[in-house]
Amino acid sequence: MTDQEFDKELTALMAGENSPKKKKGGLRRKLHFWKSWSRKKKIITGVAAAAVALLVISRIAGGNKEMAVPVMTAPLEKSDIKEVLSISGPVSGTDSAEVVSRLHAEILEIMVKEGDKVKAGQVLARLDPTDLQKEVEIAQNAYDLAVAERDEAQLAAENGYAKAVQDQRAAKLDYDRKSQLFANGDISQLEMETARDALNDASRQVRTFTLENGRAVANESYGLRIKNAEFELEKRKRDLEDTEVTSPIDGTVVRVNSRVGRLADTVDDDRPLFAIDNLEHLEMKIEVSEYSIGKVKMGQKANISADILDGETEEGIITAISPTGEMKSSGGSTERVIPTTIQIQNTDTKLIAGINARAQIVLNEATDTWVVPMGAVLDKEDGTFLAIVENNAVKLIPVERGVESDVALEVKGEALTEGFSYIINPAPSMTDGMPVTVIPAG
Repeated sequence: MTDQEFDKELTALMAGENSPKKKKGGLRRKLHFWKSWSRKKKIITGVAAAAVALLVISRIAGGNKEMAVPVMTAPLEKSDIKEVLSISGPVSGTDSAEVVSRLHAEILEIMVKEGDKVKAGQVLARLDPTDLQKEVEIAQNAYDLAVAERDEAQLAAENGYAKAVQDQRAAKLDYDRKSQLFANGDISQLEMETARDALNDASRQVRTFTLENGRAVANESYGLRIKNAEFELEKRKRDLEDTEVTSPIDGTVVRVNSRVGRLADTVDDDRPLFAIDNLEHLEMKIEVSEYSIGKVKMGQKANISADILDGETEEGIITAISPTGEMKSSGGSTERVIPTTIQIQNTDTKLIAGINARAQIVLNEATDTWVVPMGAVLDKEDGTFLAIVENNAVKLIPVERGVESDVALEVKGEALTEGFSYIINPAPSMTDGMPVTVIPAG
């Protein structure tokens, strides 16, 4: 609502527009308008409206002459004040797990029910292993075949290399012998070249073999085939092991989303087979506005309330503040919030996971300090003031704002003294020396 609309509504309310002659719809709109405000804004606006009404009455009674304005006062006193942030959020376990299965296998047995406590590694359900056992056998055969082929290739490489070396030695001996005969003119040039070619061919044959530590080995492709077959075999074995669905954490089974006879990988609505929460320790997940997160610190205490506690409260501690914010839409508006975690300290609490609770976090507090109602402070262009009454006249005392609660405010100032009679509802137009008349409060 714009300022002009507000002024119009306020004028109408003060003029008695809620008389029986007016339509009910107008009143309902005003009530809706009023309810949509925060508690702090209602108080400040109500105080301002009362002050304006008093000024109007005094001006009407006195014509254009400056008359003493009737005001209500209260003695300035010290007390404690807290600025509290109240946020609702869900209660959950400190650790949780969703157990799923990617196996297209029938569920033969479910070993747990909702509410059962389980340990990490405990079997929750058993799936039909028939098809997977066959797949393991097939993968095992493929692996054994790859190993056998490698062994055969290894034997062939060793035998082939031994023969190639033997042929090379024979060719070398023949070449040496014919070299001597050629030098003596006993053989022809053609015979000499033939012996040299035979030696070269034998040497090339030796070089075709791969050696490791002087020993011929099979081609590396056989080793790659074995690795692939081994990988597939291990995968099938893991799948077979996964026919026993186990819990990854210690906790309590909070949801069982399937039943015997269903396929493990086709749970309705893509839900997990089992949901498990560690309910030994509970926590609250809240979303703090970016405008308040600067006052929220790790280790701060929070009071937790919920309907299930029957008026009691639990103590919480802020244990995590997300390093990044996220956008949240609510009621047509969008704001940036920061996920924050509050850990419930009592392990024997009545709180349970899955319900909403309300956390009150003390953002700031002051003890034994000057405290006044929120509407008692005047904000002017030249500063902030507390209006006191001295000798039936207004005296504006400079103050600084401190800790703010929903309805009260800490004020600081060297001139403040206990017992000062401050004006509860000062009008913005009040100035130093303005004559006032104190009327009883209430």
